[in-house]
Amino acid sequence: MRPVSPLRKRLLRPQAWVLGLLAACTITSSTGCLIPMYSADPARRAQQLLYTSEDLRTFLDEWERVWFLDSPSHMKPYRTSGLVL
Repeated sequence: MRPVSPLRKRLLRPQAWVLGLLAACTITSSTGCLIPMYSADPARRAQQLLYTSEDLRTFLDEWERVWFLDSPSHMKPYRTSGLVL
């Protein structure tokens, strides 16, 4: 019979498996990063959430401006003046 290595003995211990499973559950159950994105102060957190939502709201307008989706198409069969009506 072959001798069992110390590493194999350590891996076969039930305590190691239980602790590993507990650590995996703890890590995977956390939402997001370990460092919170927003402040714990309710007033400051509300201000940060307002800024974030405003940034997300204006992102679509910025995207359309970058890709020139807010200007008239020059591929139309008829002329467009480009004036704001």
